[in-house]
Amino acid sequence: MGNSASSLGNSAPTPLNQIQETISSNCVVIFSKTSCSYCTMAKKIFHDMNVNYKVVELDMLEYGNQFQDALYKMTGERTVPSIFVNGTFIGGATDTHKLHKEGKLLPLVHQCYLKKSERKEFQ
Repeated sequence: MGNSASSLGNSAPTPLNQIQETISSNCVVIFSKTSCSYCTMAKKIFHDMNVNYKVVELDMLEYGNQFQDALYKMTGERTVPSIFVNGTFIGGATDTHKLHKEGKLLPLVHQCYLKKSERKEFQ
């Protein structure tokens, strides 16, 4: 995804399309900023659970502000991190921490991996 945002011309996917593609291609996606302590906390939760996740560092993208605007339109939230599990927006770091504490986060992640393995079986 990273550098594809910098292509020129009308054929370049919109930030919204790139976000949707990233979310549909990965079980866990964290839209983050490198200087954000809440983002670090969220990444640590998934890291400590041994869960693979895709991070999109908005402050490292040429069009990061446009991505953040598109995320706001999708979620109603302007802050980072914006975390998606199994294609669904679950919130930010506090929401993710709460789900983890309640024992609900890992089952959401497992649902996604089960769906992916079922899709592979039928291909």
